[in-house]
Amino acid sequence: MDGVTVRYGGTTALAGVDLEVGPGERVALVGASGAGKSTLLAVANGSVPPTSGSVRVLGASTADRRVRARVGTVHQSLELVGRLRVVHDVNAGRLAGWSAARAAWSLLRPQGLPEVLAALEQVGLADRAFERTEQLSGGQRQRVAIARLLVQRPDLVLADEPASALDPVLADRALALLGEPTLARGGALVAALHDPGLVRRHCDRVVGLAGGRVVLDSPVTALTAADLAELYRTVP
Repeated sequence: MDGVTVRYGGTTALAGVDLEVGPGERVALVGASGAGKSTLLAVANGSVPPTSGSVRVLGASTADRRVRARVGTVHQSLELVGRLRVVHDVNAGRLAGWSAARAAWSLLRPQGLPEVLAALEQVGLADRAFERTEQLSGGQRQRVAIARLLVQRPDLVLADEPASALDPVLADRALALLGEPTLARGGALVAALHDPGLVRRHCDRVVGLAGGRVVLDSPVTALTAADLAELYRTVP
């Protein structure tokens, strides 16, 4: 990102952000609510265009459909279809690489079922594959969203509070599942996180946002309690 600014009407969500993430990096985005973390992720996956500035992901424009297919996102809202069965919501991670005919046929006869069941097994939900997603709890739906990303096998993972509805053990498991396979393929992970423990255990670098600006960019090993206190400080 080079000088990226995003405005919604009279509100500036990002203000001149410069950011570069390289292969193999695990980056935590931290900051108070409204700091710009979700907007930064949305710009990175191409769902929100910058008002000004430029963005390149995996060497190309985010307007390129082939690039978007290589970027996996766990949204804060999850973006699951509740009335669908879990297997179909997981398979949605592969739609960008499928023809319309294959995607339609998969709604009748799920394609790539072994891979879907393996991903659900990794998140502890293999026995819920044919239930409707709307019947699951919030934490279970969050794990479905992670399984969807696992079958996609992206080169860049963008995650917006991917463990917010999970207990501590499952949260650690979720971050490991998001990061380890991606990094093994030479990819990168960028995750918005509030839990300092998850940041320290699963990330190498921390980028702090405040008021839509990058105000901290350092190795996680250099992150201090004072840094976090300043990032989450309430401004009168």
